[in-house]
Amino acid sequence: MAGPNNTTTNVGIIGCGNISSAYVNGCRQFDSLRVAAVADIVPEAAQAKAAEHDLICAGSVEALLADPDIEIVINLTVPSAHAAVGLAVLAAGKHLYSEKPLAVERADGRAVRDAAAARGLRVGCAPDTFLGGGLQTCRKLIDDGAIGRPVAATAFMLSRGPESWHPNPGFFYQWGAGPLFDIGPYYLTALVHLLGPVERVAALARASFAERVATSEARYGERFPVDVPTHVAGTLGMAAGPLATLITSFDVWGHSLPRIEIYGSEGSLSVPDPNTFGGPVRLLRAGSGEWEDVPLTHSDAVRRGVGVADMAAAIREGRPHRAAGEMAYHVLDVMHSFYDASAEGRTVTVASTCDQPAALPVGAPSGFLG
Repeated sequence: MAGPNNTTTNVGIIGCGNISSAYVNGCRQFDSLRVAAVADIVPEAAQAKAAEHDLICAGSVEALLADPDIEIVINLTVPSAHAAVGLAVLAAGKHLYSEKPLAVERADGRAVRDAAAARGLRVGCAPDTFLGGGLQTCRKLIDDGAIGRPVAATAFMLSRGPESWHPNPGFFYQWGAGPLFDIGPYYLTALVHLLGPVERVAALARASFAERVATSEARYGERFPVDVPTHVAGTLGMAAGPLATLITSFDVWGHSLPRIEIYGSEGSLSVPDPNTFGGPVRLLRAGSGEWEDVPLTHSDAVRRGVGVADMAAAIREGRPHRAAGEMAYHVLDVMHSFYDASAEGRTVTVASTCDQPAALPVGAPSGFLG
């Protein structure tokens, strides 16, 4: 896929775990990006990842940050390290693109945001799946008035948890993870992208089981404690007016609920899985009584890394990037507001806000320009 101009931005990756290959391959879609080096606190992990993808192993995190040719650093460390590593990236004078969440605690997220502003640097953050064809098609339908005025939404992420398949599932049940912090950012970012920022939250949250048992081959039979809510249910009042219901859970064996639906004054919209870049997209118009499949208006060929490419283009073009740190901080604030609302038994006003990211133009050469 062609880049936005003839300038190639060198990026480095810190953290060589499961998701790193997806970023390496995703960044390679764009001529505008070059993965210059990888690093990890465990040198053997970085060496293995470099060999797997024919990359340079920086030797250490410090060496990668000292490389003057690297302009953007992608932070793929575990959530508890996101803020510390992100601050080190910014202190080194690099733009930061972080895996979600931006940080575990609000104060750390603000520190990352403020450090970037003080240094004139950019912060981007996953997820960037809202830049795929599925969610961009949904955005265009809403913006074009296909469902009239949005009035409500539902969003459901229900599963039995990652212990049946993930090689290291224990950290999913530690503070900073759980279904809300691990998968919730996909759903909340999609809702902000489609409907704008959140103004208030009411919620209940609990840990349904004190421990979990791994059934994946790597950790079969291993028991680990649960330190985070595993079923979180709440209602969001969007600043623009719509009310949204969100449930995230690692306690459900199966269900028949939709991923996301948006309900408007003139119809309903079925939104695809926000953890993917594609469809299907379905629309029910007022009075029709029948759902119709909607062809995608934007490409679903992009993968993880499109947010990095958009940020690199935005730096060159002097415009806001879409997977922005301000939106990531707002999502972090909203997630904590769920926990606060549950603990305090009240509706919580969300202190932060953000701009709704600009929709992608239809037919742009690289799918994200302008």
